[in-house]
Formats: sequence, structure tokens, C-alpha cells
Amino acid sequence: MMFDFLFNAFQLGEFLATGLRLSVPLVFAAIGGLICERAGVFNIALEGQLLLGAFAAALGAHLTGNAFGGLAATLFVGAASGVLLAYVSITLRVNQIVVGIAIILFSIGFTSFMSRIAFEGGGNSLMLEGFMPVAIPYLADIPVVGRVLFNQDLLFYLMLAVVVVTQVVLFRTQLGLNIRAIGENPGAADAAGVPVFTLRYLCVIAGSTICALGGAYLVLSQIFLFSDNMSAGKGFIGLAAIVLGRWNPVLALLACLLFGLLDALQLRMQFQHPEVPYQIFAALPYLIAILALVGLIGQARPPAAAGKPYDREMR
Repeated sequence: MMFDFLFNAFQLGEFLATGLRLSVPLVFAAIGGLICERAGVFNIALEGQLLLGAFAAALGAHLTGNAFGGLAATLFVGAASGVLLAYVSITLRVNQIVVGIAIILFSIGFTSFMSRIAFEGGGNSLMLEGFMPVAIPYLADIPVVGRVLFNQDLLFYLMLAVVVVTQVVLFRTQLGLNIRAIGENPGAADAAGVPVFTLRYLCVIAGSTICALGGAYLVLSQIFLFSDNMSAGKGFIGLAAIVLGRWNPVLALLACLLFGLLDALQLRMQFQHPEVPYQIFAALPYLIAILALVGLIGQARPPAAAGKPYDREMR
């Protein structure tokens, strides 16, 4: 039966662990995009930044022979993509949707071209050093939950820390209040002395760097190589998770977990029903995302200034 695994502790643990692993890149993308949007900058470039982060992780790990080298390269490239996005969308005030699409298209072409130059035989032939799971003593021995939550690698625990810190900063600190203010009414925030342009720059750079970590997770924790277009639409699901989570980090995390579990379920269904074209099952997470977004029409309200360039002279 299709759902027999729910009644088997080992198989249920495997299913939950798979869903959790698949959701981690989505969480990085969603939190990164959420920070940008809370500051009033619509970051549709998440898909491209995931891809750039993955390529940087592969290149850094390949050159240094160390996973931490890949992580450092990802942080640098993620921040650089954030500087580019911030300069074009905040300083030059170019349409943020157009900028995001341009970064995605650039990332696809750039990483595909550079991987053929940087990696002999292409990225598919790599076998990179990555992060291995670290079992937390005693907690990892808890049935089902222990293996799922407490036997993960460094980037997984970093992802949890990012969600908690983002939640606390946004809703429990003066900095978070300022960020939300420039995302709702930058003119009023500016009049109150909040440095709108500086804060937006910092949020876009931080958000882009966090998003790139999702690409690093794909390379350094999941498959240990780089392949063309390996982000495979995860940035767009991250955008959907932001809306489903109503621009709240914890709710966005839960939305990403839902998509991760659906992805794990469709993989299981592919294995159990090889006679059915796999594309039908692969479309399941995207179909659920569309249905969920349709259900939220008229209910979810983004930050009022998201996607609108701020001009001090026009306030």
C-alpha cells in the first residue's frame, strides 16, 4: 500500500529524514527572500542565487579540497550577488522583477559555461568533500525523531539557527522594527531617522547570502557534485513558501517542510509505480504550491513597499 510506511517506525523515520533534507534548500531560499521583501525589495532572483551558491560551493571545495572552502566561496558569491541586486534595484531603481529575471538568466548561463572551464570533464564528474552528519549524543538515539532532527550536518543546524535568529531579530528587536518599517512605509521611516538605503542594502546582501547557502547545501550535503540547473525550481518554491508563510520566518519554515515532505512522497510514489510516467509525480509539489497560493488570494498581504523603489525626493 502507498502509505504503509507511516506505520513502520524505520520507514517513517527514513521518509521524514528525506523530506527534511529536501526542504533545507527551500528554507534557505525562503528566509533569504523574506528578509529582502520585509525591507521592501522583491527578490525574484532566488533561483539564480541558489545556482550561484551551488557553483561557488563546488568550485571552492574543488580548489581547496575542503567543504569549508566551498562554504566560504558560497558566502562570498552570495554576498556579491546581493550587492549587484541591491545596486541595480535600490540605487538605479530598475524594475525589481526585471532585475531578478536577468540575474536568473545570467546565473544559468554563467554557471553552465564556467563549470566546463573550471571542472575537467564538467561538474558531473566531481566527487567533492562535503559535510557529514553529526549525531548529537543521546538525542540522536530518540526513536524516529532523534534520527531525523539530531543526526544532521553543519548546514542543517545552521539553517535552524538562521530561522530562529531571523524570527527574533524581525519581531523582537529595534533593528527588526526598522526593517519592517522600511518595507511598509520607507518615507515615514526615513523621516523618523531610519537609514532606509543603508538598511535595504544590508538586508538584500544578507538575504542573498542566506539564499546562496541553499545552493551550498545541495552540493556539500546532498549530492557532492555540480550539475547544470541543479537548483531545479527550488527558488520559485521558496517564493511560494514566503507567501504561504505570510512573511513570517517560522511559518515559512513550516511551508518549506510541507513542500519537502511532498517531494519525498512523490519520490516514493515514483519508486512504487514505475509504470506511471515520473513527470506526473514530480509535478506534485508544484501543483500543491499553486493550489495553496490560489487559496491565499486576497488573504496574504505582502509588505506594502515591496517591489517599489524608494526615492527620497518623492516622499
